[in-house]
Amino acid sequence: MLEETLKWRAAYKPEEIRWHEVAFEGETGKVSRADFCDRQGRSVLIMRPGMQNTTPSEVSVRHLVYLLENAILNLVEGQEQMCWLIDFTGFTMKTNVSVKIASDVINILQNHYPERLAVAFLYNPPKIFQAFWKAIKYFLDPKTSQKVKFVNPKDKGSVELMKSYFDMENLPSVFGGKATLEYDHQQFSQMMAQDELKAALVWGLDEKAHHITNGPSSGPEVAPEPITATN
Repeated sequence: MLEETLKWRAAYKPEEIRWHEVAFEGETGKVSRADFCDRQGRSVLIMRPGMQNTTPSEVSVRHLVYLLENAILNLVEGQEQMCWLIDFTGFTMKTNVSVKIASDVINILQNHYPERLAVAFLYNPPKIFQAFWKAIKYFLDPKTSQKVKFVNPKDKGSVELMKSYFDMENLPSVFGGKATLEYDHQQFSQMMAQDELKAALVWGLDEKAHHITNGPSSGPEVAPEPITATN
């Protein structure tokens, strides 16, 4: 897996994806990194399939990969995993992604970000999602499948499960918490710009960051070393 991931990173170059290349995919906030962590200090990605604003494509996958890398970049020291919160408000079959795109995402997650996902909460999914779930579950290995938690807001056990992972004061109300879920694309873009400067230092891409912000540099670029999960 390590060898295949090194080959994938060399070809896909996830650390070189820039926000301005994929930002239009996130204009509605369909996928974003939350401004809070779970109780274990894990980064949280919020997914809102009902906010789909483009036809799912390879660029959609690159947008998600960019945010996976960003979530990893912002992990607290000693933490290596992230959480996903999936809000199905407004979800219809028209806003659903294709099985092909879903399988591509699953392949990338399982094969190139092993053990990065701690848990994925599917909050109050509609009945029409069940057919799609049956289709994509086929591509999930059993270990990943066990990390997917269906949450029913009317079920006491589900509510307690959410409380065990999140501070209710920080958790948005669409997931049963007390906070308001607001997405400001301009503000989020500014946060991504700051994170790209931080990522440039992590990857040794100072010259590339300079190239992006100030134009071409005559100095040589430093080849990045891949980040891989240690679990």
